[in-house]
Amino acid sequence: MTIQKETEASQVTLKLVGRLDTITAPSLETELKSAIPAATKLVLDYTGIEYISSAGLRVLLSAQKIMSRQGKMIVKNPNATVMEIFEMTGFRDILHIE
Repeated sequence: MTIQKETEASQVTLKLVGRLDTITAPSLETELKSAIPAATKLVLDYTGIEYISSAGLRVLLSAQKIMSRQGKMIVKNPNATVMEIFEMTGFRDILHIE
């Protein structure tokens, strides 16, 4: 998975490409730990995400908990496969998805 980070004022956008799974989730977690403290808006662009595992969901949930206290987190452009996973796990009700 590749992660491209863009920062504009207090908005951080992470564009993700590949699979968010047990192997790649720690990379996202590390990136989020450095990005979240200064962010009031976190945008995760999932246009390039093909698949998300439970490890990826855990990282998302952790980020959502933090961002709900200090601002807003948006997941943009998930494909049908990822959206189905969000629906089956109840994450569709937890996350702000565009």
